[in-house]
Amino acid sequence: MKIIESHIVPAISQKIRLQEYAVGIFKMLPSKSGLKKAIKKEEILLNGKVAKTSDWIEEHQQIDYIQEEEKQLKVFQLKLEVIYEDDHLAVINKPAGYPTSGNYFKTIEHALPFNLKISTSENALPYPIPVHRLDNPTSGLLIVAKTKSAQLKLHQDFEDKKIQKLYLALVIGKTPSQKDIQLKVEDKEAFTAITTIKTFNYKEVLYSLVEAAPKTGRTHQIRIHLSKSGFPIMGDKLYGEEQNPFNKKGLYLAAIGLEFHHPITNKILKIKISPHSKFRFTSI
Repeated sequence: MKIIESHIVPAISQKIRLQEYAVGIFKMLPSKSGLKKAIKKEEILLNGKVAKTSDWIEEHQQIDYIQEEEKQLKVFQLKLEVIYEDDHLAVINKPAGYPTSGNYFKTIEHALPFNLKISTSENALPYPIPVHRLDNPTSGLLIVAKTKSAQLKLHQDFEDKKIQKLYLALVIGKTPSQKDIQLKVEDKEAFTAITTIKTFNYKEVLYSLVEAAPKTGRTHQIRIHLSKSGFPIMGDKLYGEEQNPFNKKGLYLAAIGLEFHHPITNKILKIKISPHSKFRFTSI
């Protein structure tokens, strides 16, 4: 374990618990939710002992924010398309067929050090870390943190639904020009807005190319919402139609757009990429 930041409690005029007092005392934990997560992960010490949210604060106590020493990451030499990069974050175009992270070697996380520059910031992470996930068969835009402060702020922005994502999907059926889908996913509220780009007939079957904007971030949300609405995504082995009459195989779902505030400069970043060639149906 290493100490990231320390704080000595000055004279205080009233009794207060740690979960209230410690909000904002660490630069790396500016929010109440970030502090709660750190306490839950046993990353806050009070006079050298693991702290609890219910602990009372007293004058001269030492509060430490700690983290485990990171192990050396084994690098996966997979070439990735880097869409945006600075000293704090990057956005890469994830190829389909690789998990974002997990207990595997061939993950996007393991490939990031091979593709991104080392951050020169004083709170640089040991290696770049994705701040959200794309399913193994889904391709597209993935945000990566290179510093701890960027990682914490981006996590908070995702939690506060401040990061807008846009997906492209090929589905079976004729979708309405616009549709709001509000169906629970794993008993949690979930909302997706879809817009039809085009509908076409191929081998006597109707298909629609749609843009999907999830307002919540549930696991497999877009795949589940489109399937339950009667428009399964082409190539979806879990919720859709696995048989594929087109030349390109795999899941026809890609993350093509992002809009969010830079976690350090607060500048608005709007990023949009062209879809994979398998989404272009010029011959149909």
